[in-house]
Amino acid sequence: MNTYAEQYQSKLTIPNQIAAQIQSGQHIFTDIALSQPKAISDAIGVRVAVEGLTGVIMNTMLDLYPMPCYQSEMAGKLTGISWFSSAGARKAINNGYGDVLPGYYRDFPRVIRDNLDIDVFCAAVAPMDKHGYFSMSTVGSLSKALIGKAKYIYLEVNKNLPRSLSAPVIHISQVNALCESTMPLISFPPTKMNETSIKIGELIANEIPNGATLQLGIGTIPEAVGLALKSKKNLGIHTEMFTDSMIELIECGAVDNNCKPIHQGKSVTTFALGSQRIYDYIDDNPAIEVLPVDYVNDPAVIAQHPNFISINSALEVDFYGQVCAESVGTNHVSGTGGQLDYVRGAVQSKGGQSFLAFFSTAKNDTISKIVPTLTSGAIVSTGKNDVDNIVTEYGIARLRGRSLSARTKALIAIAHPKFRDELIFAAKKINIII
Repeated sequence: MNTYAEQYQSKLTIPNQIAAQIQSGQHIFTDIALSQPKAISDAIGVRVAVEGLTGVIMNTMLDLYPMPCYQSEMAGKLTGISWFSSAGARKAINNGYGDVLPGYYRDFPRVIRDNLDIDVFCAAVAPMDKHGYFSMSTVGSLSKALIGKAKYIYLEVNKNLPRSLSAPVIHISQVNALCESTMPLISFPPTKMNETSIKIGELIANEIPNGATLQLGIGTIPEAVGLALKSKKNLGIHTEMFTDSMIELIECGAVDNNCKPIHQGKSVTTFALGSQRIYDYIDDNPAIEVLPVDYVNDPAVIAQHPNFISINSALEVDFYGQVCAESVGTNHVSGTGGQLDYVRGAVQSKGGQSFLAFFSTAKNDTISKIVPTLTSGAIVSTGKNDVDNIVTEYGIARLRGRSLSARTKALIAIAHPKFRDELIFAAKKINIII
């Protein structure tokens, strides 16, 4: 039997040779975020364009690079389906030559196993270890389901990717071909906070007790909350995305994960994204576990943590408490992700709370984000029956267990002052308040 190193060398090739294996009509899935294989993806785009392939579908999520499947000239040849409406896919989706797959992030592994035929799975991975395994690095997410379902697996081995001790792995014997990359990792500097973000962060931080377990979503407000928690003690982390503010909390001693009933002493996430500092922290570190999303985002798992606190962003909320976090009208901005799962898990947790936060206005204070009814075509991300707390720079509206009129009054109280009279008039006009 060949050694693992010999198997590696026998399967080593270049991206163009991997792309040469792609055929018309095939269903491809690239892994997400830092595990998205740029060189292979670009080579597939070139092959489709040059060789005239048609009907190729490329599924992507959390794209960090311009993907060929979202270029207008590829329409009908290489169709991109975004599983999160990532920035690079939005133009294609909103102009009709890209597609989007609705769903809860937590459910996607089951969708892959039960509902899809995956011909090809491509991923960027950390270098092979002495036992023949490649770590999926900073991503737990969907990898395990995709590895188990794909007919062909192609890897892009990047020596710059950190090696997680807990992320899913793939063995060299499962790999059809691989190439190597030295491309620097995409990193993002820590988010700069403005005065409004800091104010909202402090409002929410005051609600968080010592010993709480945290989920912080994407955006400046969740990061601001994280940075406002440095004086807390015995916090824990169980989160969809691991971010820079969490490193800050670990290093200052606010997070020790000692009060968590499960994964005690360890931070849990399904993917990590941010500065190089995060990637260095994950490398060979047993204190962080990068696990599949169908476990991490499961409300039943989340609810096992007492005082679980979930903080996420939103775009718009109406008097009913319906929250849109995905679109501006019919234009896609983001995906569902795990927001609702964390809202539900947090409120089922003993002492837990969910906070959905946003600036009270948009477009230089010309538009109120608190509205009588959601904008026509807006996607409801968190429904009125699930919503807990809504936060702006003007305060916290506690909606859970409150009537429609009480909700409306609470929301108007945290709207921007210039819109409050207008909102009161609208509420009276539709007979919500007298």
